[in-house]
Amino acid sequence: MGGTFDPIHHGHLVVASEVASRFCLDEVIFVPTGRPPHKKEVSDPWHRYLMAVIATASNQRFSVSKIDIERTGPTFTVDTLRELREQLPSSDLFFITGTDALARIFSWKDADTLWSLAHFVAVSRPGHEVVDIPNDRISFLEVPAMAISSSNCRERVRSGLPIWYLVPEGVVQYIAKHGLYRSLYG
Repeated sequence: MGGTFDPIHHGHLVVASEVASRFCLDEVIFVPTGRPPHKKEVSDPWHRYLMAVIATASNQRFSVSKIDIERTGPTFTVDTLRELREQLPSSDLFFITGTDALARIFSWKDADTLWSLAHFVAVSRPGHEVVDIPNDRISFLEVPAMAISSSNCRERVRSGLPIWYLVPEGVVQYIAKHGLYRSLYG
């Protein structure tokens, strides 16, 4: 499951759990992006990685990969999937993403190659229409918990509002300890 995870929240975790269940996945690997080319301001990748580790620690089907944050330069999904394919040659890869991201997929690096590297699971997000992309390598799934957004969590912290129950308790504490999101980007 790729994403910025800035911060990771319960919506991400519910989606991962739901997709794992519906598609009988042995493991969901959370892959925080290193330097996403489509976002100008993101928190330090190591903060995002550690928050993902904290958030997923209690689920034995979840793991977190450093693959993108250890890569230099911009992080592209196609490179991540190629590397995962090399690491896990006998595994069927599923790439979990939001329908909002899927709507922009043709602007991604080597978009035509993506379909051969993984089966895509596009999860609906409130306010985003499901994109009609004719491809047998895409499954669409509606998950109500996706009403939570990382940008809303960041804004709530900036505004001094609580994020309890939107993100895991350990992530709330990590954000407070490191003073994340208090300024426009910190």
